[in-house]
Amino acid sequence: MKTKQSNIMTKCFSLTLLFLSSVFFVGYAQEASSEKGLKDYYSDYFPIGVAVSPRALQGESGELILKQFNSMTPENVMKMGPIHPEENRYNWEYADQVADFAVEHNLKLRGHALCWHNQAGDWIFKDENGDQVSKEVLLQRLKDHITTVVQRYKGKIYAWDVVNEAISDKEDEFLRDSPWYQICGEDFIIKAFEYAHEADPDLKLFYNDYSAVHPIKRDKIYKLVKMIQDAGVPIHGVGIQGHFSIYEPTEQELRDAIEKYASLGVEVQITELDVSVYHKEHSRRDPLPKDEDDAFKPEQEQKQIEQYDMLFRVFRDYKDTLTGVTFWNISDRYSWLDNFPVRGRKNYPLLFNEELQPKKAYYKVIEFKE
Repeated sequence: MKTKQSNIMTKCFSLTLLFLSSVFFVGYAQEASSEKGLKDYYSDYFPIGVAVSPRALQGESGELILKQFNSMTPENVMKMGPIHPEENRYNWEYADQVADFAVEHNLKLRGHALCWHNQAGDWIFKDENGDQVSKEVLLQRLKDHITTVVQRYKGKIYAWDVVNEAISDKEDEFLRDSPWYQICGEDFIIKAFEYAHEADPDLKLFYNDYSAVHPIKRDKIYKLVKMIQDAGVPIHGVGIQGHFSIYEPTEQELRDAIEKYASLGVEVQITELDVSVYHKEHSRRDPLPKDEDDAFKPEQEQKQIEQYDMLFRVFRDYKDTLTGVTFWNISDRYSWLDNFPVRGRKNYPLLFNEELQPKKAYYKVIEFKE
């Protein structure tokens, strides 16, 4: 009888402790989320940024931006295609909305991106007859574009991703076989940085790419930055896009990449951070199969918590090297990964859920341990 009563008391005590710990966690979470944002926790480390659209600046998402972040990057509206759809026409409306919001609220603003093989209007590579333009014509168009865009936002944008994703994914190929490279060779990269510096000598100029911590691509990016430096053209930083997953990168890969880029004397930033809950090799572009469940599973959640914990522990270790960490989108309500590489498959890559509330991974990111 005593044993039975003892067991009951033990269970009651355990349940009470569990309840109290849950209450404590919820209370801590509410207190933490009500008093501080990511930018405050990392005020002694580096700015915390977020990629935005003009629509995201309104309502509750706009409030979340102001509470959590002190830096922004326009996700799409300053890319060449959206901002310069025709040779003699610029579309400033949406880009201006982002820039004005940043200025009004004293947020740092990164420009993205001046030269990229994607989201560039077809007009830039063609003449009036639809034929491929010469190298001289294309470089002049590039100069006109960079000069016009950079000067418009001079004093509002402190750093630009000047060239984006110019490195080839093929192991035995250095530069991507894009229209830029086909027409201009490697000169378009050198010239892009040269034009940006001429347009605003105070700008921080970055080369930006994905898979930048993988050893093969890392070494090619290192080679590219060194090539720009050897040409006597200013380049101030490398942007590690940070499209990671719960399965990669390893801590050692991340540390090795940061250290290798820093050895060139340039700044390093994490420019497009998210942590996918799927393997990167899962790259179908067809609709989501009916038998594939894309719910946010507990095991995915736990791996994501652990991965974010590792990433920010490493980031903090390199606070004297990293000059910014930017998330690519605000919350799981919307992420570019929801439609890439698989259309219609929900991803959960960020620190805030679909209700814009902090996830468990958020509390790991703000939990500093020696």
